[in-house]
Amino acid sequence: MTQDFAGRTALVTGGNSGIGRAVAGQLAQRGAHVVISGRDTARGNKAVEEIRSAGGTADFVQADLADLDQVRSLAKQAVELGGGHVDVLVNNAGIFPFGPTAEVSDRDFDAVFAVNVRAPFYLVAELAPLMAARGSGAIVNVTTMVAYFGMSGMAAYGSSKAAVELLTRSWAAEFGPSGVRVNAVSPGPTRTEGTAVMGEGLDGLAGTTPLQRVGLPEEVAAGIVFLASDQASLIHGATLPIDGGRLAV
Repeated sequence: MTQDFAGRTALVTGGNSGIGRAVAGQLAQRGAHVVISGRDTARGNKAVEEIRSAGGTADFVQADLADLDQVRSLAKQAVELGGGHVDVLVNNAGIFPFGPTAEVSDRDFDAVFAVNVRAPFYLVAELAPLMAARGSGAIVNVTTMVAYFGMSGMAAYGSSKAAVELLTRSWAAEFGPSGVRVNAVSPGPTRTEGTAVMGEGLDGLAGTTPLQRVGLPEEVAAGIVFLASDQASLIHGATLPIDGGRLAV
């Protein structure tokens, strides 16, 4: 495996499970020092141990991204663990309570936008200027296919990720001239710990795509790692659909 991320530090939010865990593993395999954040310390420590046992380097920082103070603290700790710099930021963590609009509680609505929109916003606010000062960096945001079309029961989640789509383009315009690339991926139905609650509904959703199958975390992670790599050096302000072709129909 090429070591094209050697000497770089990557912060992956929600990196202790699902897509984030796969991203952390692939980045570590390619030489990055990975800083994983998550709420579950036991899972975070297990993820770090697995990466280290495979020859990679990783650290875990416990953080609740619904708490703005913890978001800012996470950014500072990642810089410290990275020896003064974070070169790659993957805004992967997200929550997705589904349900009819009239049944979404005030608490759930606020939590969705706190974790899915506010946390990435302030992580970028803390880290992108430092990347810009160094003249390089890569930010990859994780959105969703339902940011592009309406689906019953996904108004809160889909609209939060639609906001991240716009932020991706705004940050590309803002930080691109300083050498910081900002892109996003838009996954379709993906089998993770978080989507397990959907049961057969996940397969039904995947059935609406041309490929008609559920994706794996490793498949989405490969796209994220590509966008963070120098191989994607001219790709900027773009969203890569990793959805089995759902946006094609």
